[in-house]
Amino acid sequence: MTVHLVGAGPGDPNLITVRGAELLKVAEVVIHDRLTAAGLLEFTPDSCERLDVGKDPDGQSVPQGRINELLVEHGLADRIVVRLKGGDPYLFARGAEEAAALAAAGVDYEVVPGISSAFAAPAYGGIPVTRRYSSTSVTVVTGHEDPSKHTPEVDWDAIARLRGTIVILMGVRRWPGISQRLRAAGLPGTTPAAAVHWGSTNRQRTVRATLATLGEESLQAPSVIVLGDVVRSELDWFEKRPLFGRRVVITRASEQRGQFASMVEKAGAEVLSVPTIAIADPVDAGEGLRSAAEHIGTYDWVVLSSPNGAQRFLGQFRDARSLAGVRIAVVGPGTSDTSSALGVVPDLIPARHVGEGLIEEFPDGPGRVLLPRAAVARDVIPDGLAAKGWEVEVVEAYRTVPAEIDHSRRGLIQSSDAICFTSSSSVDNFVAAFGAEAAPDAVAAIGPITAAAAESHGLRVTATADPHSLDGLLDALIKAVGHP
Repeated sequence: MTVHLVGAGPGDPNLITVRGAELLKVAEVVIHDRLTAAGLLEFTPDSCERLDVGKDPDGQSVPQGRINELLVEHGLADRIVVRLKGGDPYLFARGAEEAAALAAAGVDYEVVPGISSAFAAPAYGGIPVTRRYSSTSVTVVTGHEDPSKHTPEVDWDAIARLRGTIVILMGVRRWPGISQRLRAAGLPGTTPAAAVHWGSTNRQRTVRATLATLGEESLQAPSVIVLGDVVRSELDWFEKRPLFGRRVVITRASEQRGQFASMVEKAGAEVLSVPTIAIADPVDAGEGLRSAAEHIGTYDWVVLSSPNGAQRFLGQFRDARSLAGVRIAVVGPGTSDTSSALGVVPDLIPARHVGEGLIEEFPDGPGRVLLPRAAVARDVIPDGLAAKGWEVEVVEAYRTVPAEIDHSRRGLIQSSDAICFTSSSSVDNFVAAFGAEAAPDAVAAIGPITAAAAESHGLRVTATADPHSLDGLLDALIKAVGHP
């Protein structure tokens, strides 16, 4: 079996290469660094064995020799092994040593390059490492040479004489000495300088100064230090996103979190996923749903009140033409998007995206209406349709059940900036699991029904989505806790 030495990139999990992501999805063992983005481990199967061998500069570290042994042991065990290394495996890392150890043991290996923080961190900090007319070269140098060397190899005098951009990795602890050497060698103290801390992550902080004054800033590792005229460029974009630096709790079911989590992350926030509900099959294992689909021609309308209901019901049909002659009504844009993605464009979407809004716009009967929905739901729609002369058949399409709760996350939840709820059941299960006092100060709800459920538990709802959709929820969240 092959051991894969994979570059994890600079910190943003979205910067993993396609090949790296493919390998993580099938990995049986992942041996990862301290600086590896935690989000990348979510790519791995639940059965994957994860081994943290990170080198902590302020604590205990796994010796490199032991890491090499682990790679060989698992490689010889005929397992799919991913060695996940921050940045690029071969740039100021120990990838070459690990590859050599595998080769000596007769274990096949593959190297998957990664995006280096030497270029990504400045880009995320608004600094291009080259400019066509002013900075036409880049020198990347380590500020932390192997301490076992008797004679340092970095010629800081020569580097000071270079024109162009200087990028220093792992240089924070030795910065006073490095700065002094560069200035003594003739690099002007007025040379623009910047440090990008935790580049490409939600914790990023960029400081700009000069070679002489950068040491006066509160520098912390890990930081990428950039010297040169390119630092004058202030092409900031990453730290200007509306939710940058915020942590947002998402309580949606694991199967549903992806879309909204991606939206929140793109707005700059760190997402803390705490599913409080899970989607389960109906108690009859879907027999009622299948029967209704087989007799679809006997209905005049199908009302879909949630994306889950739409997915479960429309998934019964191999060909959307089976629904010919039957009109489709949905409650909101999320359900409409799901329906449309499955090839069925709704005939009715009410202006108010709640059950009451649907009843207001639904035509009068008589006729038959099929309502595939959750096992437990409000009776506003079936009662309202019956009052308008319709015969309504309610079919259980799915159940929402309490998710398995990770109570160790309570502290992280409480210290977050906001929490989002997209259903009444997610509110009920959150309070049952953690207590209302664990909710952050800012509470955002997707609609008035969910907001009412939160308030019934004593939560103060800060923002309610309008429209009652994921886009509306994101807008409400930004208004509540975003940067002005």
